[in-house]
Amino acid sequence: MRSPFGLEGKTALVTGGNQGLGKAFALGLAQAGARVAISGRRAEANRAAAAQAAEAGFDYVTITADITDDAQVSAMTEQALNAFDGRIDILVNNAGTCYHAPSFDVTDDEWSGVFDLNVRALWKTSLAVGAGMRRHGAGSIVNIGSMSGIIVNRPQWQLAYNASKAAVHHLTKSMAVEWAPYGIRVNAVAPGYVKTEMAPVDRPEFRRHWIEDCPQQRFALPEEIAPSVVFLASDAASFITGSILVADGGYTAV
Repeated sequence: MRSPFGLEGKTALVTGGNQGLGKAFALGLAQAGARVAISGRRAEANRAAAAQAAEAGFDYVTITADITDDAQVSAMTEQALNAFDGRIDILVNNAGTCYHAPSFDVTDDEWSGVFDLNVRALWKTSLAVGAGMRRHGAGSIVNIGSMSGIIVNRPQWQLAYNASKAAVHHLTKSMAVEWAPYGIRVNAVAPGYVKTEMAPVDRPEFRRHWIEDCPQQRFALPEEIAPSVVFLASDAASFITGSILVADGGYTAV
């Protein structure tokens, strides 16, 4: 009997899948049985991530794309569809960026850069991939939000990022409601502090607020967040849509 948590026979596209959380999500989906495509701006990083996956016995499709460019979103989607015989079952909108700066120091370019990638590119990618899901009458989209869309991080300031992730959370709910009749589920995972290239969780000046304020008194590793993405992508979550799954060690519960 097939496990509802398994992804055998499914295909998945992970944006920003060549490093950090995205790399862990891609591997988690592959381990659950999905055929996986990763996209990222840097071809070298894509190849390196695919080589690591190959060592573990998984064959990725790699796609070089800057998803802030609509034409490249279309090309990425087409390339993934061609690789997967015309069907993408799972989309993980992971690509994102962040700037740390006090409000009065944030430039227009920095603000726009965060929203262009974290919100607009996620939206455009969802539309491109979601069109095929609508044709097939099924699909699962997992957006990567953040507990930063719920709380205000300290001691660093990152207003654009926080606002962008709050937007991702509400966009997730809005798409979920509108797209439910098409058989498309849309959910989000909101991680807390995770050790990645983008989050310097080891820095002692952040320990007081990042670690000591967390009930579990620690940060997470990317592979601890990946199972939440796999769960939401799978049939085990067939009656879950419009949800924001918070994985933060209890941080937002305090």
